[in-house]
Amino acid sequence: MTSGTTGGTLRVIVVDDHSVMRAGVIALLAAEPGIEIVGEAADGRAALGLVDQYAPDVALVDLRMPVLDGVATTTEIVARHPRTRVLILTTYDTDADIERGVEAGAIGYLLKDTTREQLADAIRAAARGETVLAPRVAERLVAKMRQPAPVPLTAREADVLNAVADGLTNAEIGKRLVIAEATVKTHLLRLFAKLDVNDRTRAVVVALERGLLHRTP
Repeated sequence: MTSGTTGGTLRVIVVDDHSVMRAGVIALLAAEPGIEIVGEAADGRAALGLVDQYAPDVALVDLRMPVLDGVATTTEIVARHPRTRVLILTTYDTDADIERGVEAGAIGYLLKDTTREQLADAIRAAARGETVLAPRVAERLVAKMRQPAPVPLTAREADVLNAVADGLTNAEIGKRLVIAEATVKTHLLRLFAKLDVNDRTRAVVVALERGLLHRTP
């Protein structure tokens, strides 16, 4: 591994706390023309030192690591070395993990089952400033974007919805909230319209699905 580069060679660092995984990635890319591994690190703090030293074109960063995790590492790299593109390379593909990585400034999000050809192509694309997403990750992001936007509820509507989830009748809701039963019915009609439902049970189900109602065991 060297700090120099020739011609159009892309300088890359590999950051992963698993030594076997690091070695595997380095071995995969060793024969790729135009790609040079200039450093490797087992945690985010060490990775920042490598970026400061080598100013690589691309950093392959694992998501969950000791000392400094992948999200914090990505944030620091993007802030300190905006020309270094960060590609998250991880086994985690939950919505929360993907969103955290992208929001931190990663230009791409790959999974560790990525083939050598796909990884090499992703590195080259990232170096050109192109967004790179594993197919499964892209599907999750698209599905997330297609979900209905959360419907804002007023504080009173939320109170009524929670009471409905507790199984209270309109009269009981009125007593709990100290409002007229007719007012409870008005709030329910507005809730039904906002949630696009026709009954109380469906209102609770949809509210839970959209994160508008949080129930504790």
